[in-house]
Amino acid sequence: MSRAARYGANLATLANGAVGVGAILYILAGNKLWAMLLIVSGLGFDGLDGYLSRRAGDSSSNFGRYADSIADAVTFGLAPGTLLIVHSDRPVLWVPYAGLCLVVGIVVAALAIARLVYFTARGYQRSSFLGAPTPQAALAIVVLVLMADVPAFWGTDPWFVLAGASVVALSMVIPVPFPKIRRGSPLRLAMAVTGVGLIVALVPLQFRLAPGSVLYEVAFGATVVSGLGLLAYYLYGPFTVPHSSPKAPTQAVL
Repeated sequence: MSRAARYGANLATLANGAVGVGAILYILAGNKLWAMLLIVSGLGFDGLDGYLSRRAGDSSSNFGRYADSIADAVTFGLAPGTLLIVHSDRPVLWVPYAGLCLVVGIVVAALAIARLVYFTARGYQRSSFLGAPTPQAALAIVVLVLMADVPAFWGTDPWFVLAGASVVALSMVIPVPFPKIRRGSPLRLAMAVTGVGLIVALVPLQFRLAPGSVLYEVAFGATVVSGLGLLAYYLYGPFTVPHSSPKAPTQAVL
């Protein structure tokens, strides 16, 4: 079982990195909705990777940490950064902000990679995350893009997207503890609802729904619910981390 779990964990890591590459390619091809769906699916592969690694009994192996961090850097760092840089929908509205989009996109990717480098070197020994984990940051950027870029539920608003993404980027490197989502975590349900909500929103949006249609309103409502779940993690999460947590090597969702 341990060998099968180890192979499964490696395949999950590979799948996570692959969907990240696919997300970047879809963004460059002008389809952010498919790209965001792939980013969200990467969260599932990342969680499966951690689960299978623990079943295999090698959750603290160097190879597992390096491979997982590289995959996360692509899916939860480079892909969200590219979401902020490339704007093929309503490009006229984004042209005045092209330089700022480039800067914020690079900052998001760079800080995500910096956080993952720290995790690979030392952070995996902690029983909690130091700084917001990269998957939650990526999901937050997806919600920002859905609300104010594509399909722009609240209308296209470059300042809202860029300011929100900047805050999200900084949250990844601030010295504030955030909880790992394990069984029994008070935020486990909120994170599950967040992920499911974004899937519910993004699947019908692939069909370019007309504003005001039933499915469009369902997608909007699911996005709002996902945003509330993320707010719960960011605002309440640090208060759920014990002040004196013992260090315990583990491989968990980043």
